[in-house]
Amino acid sequence: MKIVIVGAGKLGMKLIAALSGSSHSITVMDDRNEVLHKVSQFYDVMTVSGNGKSLSFLRENGVGSCDFLIACTDSDETNIVISTLAKSIGCKKVIARVRDPEYMNHMGSIKEFFSIDYTVNPDLAITNEIYKYLVEKYTLTNGIFTSGRVALVQFKVKKYRSLIGMNMRDVSAELPNMLVAAISRNGKIIIPHGDTVIEENDYIYLTGERHEISTLHKKVYEKGKYTDLQKVMIIGGGKTGFYLASKLADFGISVKLIEKDKQRCYYLSTQLEGVMILCGDATDGTFLDEENIDNMDAVVTATGFDEENLLLALLAKHRGIEDVISKVSHDGYKELIESMGVDMALNPLDIITSSILRYIQGDKLVISSLLIQGQAEILEFIASKEMKITGKKLKDLSLPEGVLFTAIHRGNQVYIPGGEDAILEDDRVTVFCLLSDLPELEALFSNKKIIRRS
Repeated sequence: MKIVIVGAGKLGMKLIAALSGSSHSITVMDDRNEVLHKVSQFYDVMTVSGNGKSLSFLRENGVGSCDFLIACTDSDETNIVISTLAKSIGCKKVIARVRDPEYMNHMGSIKEFFSIDYTVNPDLAITNEIYKYLVEKYTLTNGIFTSGRVALVQFKVKKYRSLIGMNMRDVSAELPNMLVAAISRNGKIIIPHGDTVIEENDYIYLTGERHEISTLHKKVYEKGKYTDLQKVMIIGGGKTGFYLASKLADFGISVKLIEKDKQRCYYLSTQLEGVMILCGDATDGTFLDEENIDNMDAVVTATGFDEENLLLALLAKHRGIEDVISKVSHDGYKELIESMGVDMALNPLDIITSSILRYIQGDKLVISSLLIQGQAEILEFIASKEMKITGKKLKDLSLPEGVLFTAIHRGNQVYIPGGEDAILEDDRVTVFCLLSDLPELEALFSNKKIIRRS
């Protein structure tokens, strides 16, 4: 497919990384030559310098014959205009990043009026994942996910205590027709390997044939219940802070929202009901003491700066806060936060990249998908003869650690694949993938014959 990405900012770069290893023909447009030079150095894509809001510029660069255009500049209005212009000259599908809360209540009308096929909002996406973690505590709403004859169940390992202390080889002996696809430990999703040991407070994701998993589900599932969460402090009054404060307050939770900028505080106070808006510097320990941070059930750091979110998250964890969640857009910082004991670090760009990729692929490739704690994805796809993975043994695919093929549905049989197994044409395959490893997974989906860009 021919795909145009307009805007090589953080989201644009994530999309370029995810799509450039595939067989798609990718064109990147931006008006900053230094950014395009960096893109061309690292990725096999075509780069074009210019203004995406110019109809003649879009025409001259063949946007009218493209399959997809993704408008992801820093401006909502610019993205809407670019998408509309691209659609007007024949681009088949247009995707726009739109973040402003003012637009959210009218998104259906905006999409219809401006002929936009799909919109994404990183701040709203990460808000939904934080909300699920804090309030629902269960990512799989009923504890089980089924598709075809394959199923996946999520449960506390304490509900099956004999698994505690086992490594993956021991689990295979205990549950021979099932596979531990992932472990949720202290808010972090882990893809297990042979020597990974299950710990007492883990949640595990177990996959296998639907009937066997359903039988296990009846024994181990603990009915989803809301937590006793009452008081939450959100640091950062940007779009993520706005969305999260509104959602938590609507649920009946007492929310304190801290923001430095006085003008922004005034806006928040006029837009949010039932939320205490505090104007101050959250890096000031005295200020946090005055606002009783130690009495909070959870703290969410969602400023516009990864470094500040890192500092504040560590400070909150040091204070003994039970749940500390941080918004982090830089992958390196995300790992640093998790290694220091912060409960969950989420990257909104990973979440939105996954959403866009699934929309582009449609149900012809990925027939079902489910996001897990904002950090990983369960995918089910039909293997075609054109894919790089088809006909090769799994051990020869050089899979990254964050990708695990968990089940193959072939004919009337479902089985757990091992390294010696190969994926064949028309197999229905289930795979578990960390969002950070999506680019590698997308490359495996691509055609054996790569289309080179000139």
